[in-house]
Amino acid sequence: MGRLTTHVLDTTRGAPAAGMGIELFRRSAGAVGTPAAGALTAVSANAEGRTDAPLLEGSSLLPGPYRLVFHVGEYFRARGHPDAGLFLEEVPVDFVVSEPEGRYHVPLIVSPWSYATYRGS
Repeated sequence: MGRLTTHVLDTTRGAPAAGMGIELFRRSAGAVGTPAAGALTAVSANAEGRTDAPLLEGSSLLPGPYRLVFHVGEYFRARGHPDAGLFLEEVPVDFVVSEPEGRYHVPLIVSPWSYATYRGS
């Protein structure tokens, strides 16, 4: 059964990014699109920097383009970081699900100044 998960790590604290807002959209024709049907949208990362459940799984994980939006500026402002929102406000991660039966794990490693992502397992 396919599924989509995420995990957010805060490199300024060397810890999971608990409470970061996350949104998931299914894209269409290059546009941002609409919130993905069956997805947990506008969720927050839990104490481990993960969502409590997969964002999509099973028949809800359809092939095609998606966008995850991580609300990093809001997250760092809530923690009183002096550089919050001065460079990164939102981090959009565009990716394609080509094998809906596969596992898609899209982690974000972030600070107020930089980020990295990859397809995890």
